[in-house]
Amino acid sequence: MSDANVRIPEEAKDRLAAIAAAEGLSLRAYLARMAESLLTPAERAERAEKTLAALKKWNGYAPTADQQQDLDSELDRRLARVTGR
Repeated sequence: MSDANVRIPEEAKDRLAAIAAAEGLSLRAYLARMAESLLTPAERAERAEKTLAALKKWNGYAPTADQQQDLDSELDRRLARVTGR
């Protein structure tokens, strides 16, 4: 396994290190675990496509592009409300 140097603000490094320590992990182990758990944009799109196909097969759910946009906008609105953004 090769190592990499990543330059981030000291405050971000300290926060990540504190989160890692609270979970009993080193910063290196925490970042490796985080990297394995996150999806790339292509992986998210593939998962969304498979989910829509499964829903359509299961119960006929097939939203139009406009309906999907409305649902995305509603989700963005709700997330903004709970995150204070």
